[in-house]
Amino acid sequence: MRSLPSLASLRAFEAAARCESFKLAAAELGVTPTAISHQIKSLETEVGMRLFTRKAREIALTPDGLALYLDLRIAFDSMAESIARLRRPQNRRQTATLSATVALTSRLLVPRAEAFRARSPGWDLRLHASDRPADLCGGEADAAIRCGGGQYKGQVATPLFTDRYAPICSPRLDISRPKHLAGTALIHREWGPHASGPRLPSWRRWVEERGAKSVDPESGVVAADEESAIRAAVAGQGVALASLPLVAAELASGALVQPFGPVLEGLQYDFVHPLGAEDRPAVAMLREWVTAEFAAAAANCA
Repeated sequence: MRSLPSLASLRAFEAAARCESFKLAAAELGVTPTAISHQIKSLETEVGMRLFTRKAREIALTPDGLALYLDLRIAFDSMAESIARLRRPQNRRQTATLSATVALTSRLLVPRAEAFRARSPGWDLRLHASDRPADLCGGEADAAIRCGGGQYKGQVATPLFTDRYAPICSPRLDISRPKHLAGTALIHREWGPHASGPRLPSWRRWVEERGAKSVDPESGVVAADEESAIRAAVAGQGVALASLPLVAAELASGALVQPFGPVLEGLQYDFVHPLGAEDRPAVAMLREWVTAEFAAAAANCA
């Protein structure tokens, strides 16, 4: 338990020391100079030492009074800041954090960020871009968009759309038939340990479905991630097996072309959040925005 003098006497002393005047301190606190004098005398009695030297029209802090004032000034300033923060809760903006891969974040989420702000006034959107799955239960993000089989331990998944993969390349390569792949570098991407299974898009799977026996599905170059593979294709370094939703802008602009099929059905994209977090405002805001934005993509990829 703290043993402290009355807050009124400490407040009177701090104001008098700061203003160097009982009269000015009284005006600030809305009391009489006599009341200030009585509060300070009571404080001096309680601490057992003089805090001011008093002359006819002047006051001055004693060394002990100065030491006390310097500590009290810090304490009162800290209290004032805390009270000011408490009085502004309605003005404090809230943040919703959504995690996704680097490629999906830059290509599909960033262009749609304005729609989140329009739907959710008073909220800020933070996009956590990482090819490593975020720790949702640990609070690294409120929710995530993940690509997989739809089963996530301890989490709830809402299906968004199924991905589609096809060969894409720069038009400068002048590739129009599958036989042209035999003399062109195939661009592969590394899949993390969280992605596996027969539905995983790969050049081997594409060659088997196409029946392109002249193509070596293991040849070419390997990119560390999906974004790097797409950039290599745009640069004309080869032909990538890429997600059509992720390269939609390049296909529309002509920076990339899809010379032929088949189109492989890829993994499912899900909106994922921790079990029991359905009613959290941030999760609800993100789910509403993401499902609305990707409803058209789900229809197109069905």
